[in-house]
Amino acid sequence: MMSIQVGKPHVLGRAAGIAPAFALGGCTQAPVIPLFGAYFPGWLLCALVGVVAAVLIRFLCILCGLDAILSFRLFTYLAAGTVIALLLWSVVFGP
Repeated sequence: MMSIQVGKPHVLGRAAGIAPAFALGGCTQAPVIPLFGAYFPGWLLCALVGVVAAVLIRFLCILCGLDAILSFRLFTYLAAGTVIALLLWSVVFGP
């Protein structure tokens, strides 16, 4: 049977104390966009553009009659909004 000695720091305790520092290390690198005097994170703007684009794509599909033949409407529009948001992210904030 293994026992932990009292008074010596345990390896797991050290790792638990250091792990949050590694997890939060990249948080200061997020791009921000000034809008109306406030700073918004770039991912939030891209997400909002993706949601608006998905709604517009759905509206256009309804007008064209494509909405009636789609099997998985929710997933189709969700994927379209996600693709547009990620394309916007890579064009605006990409390398």
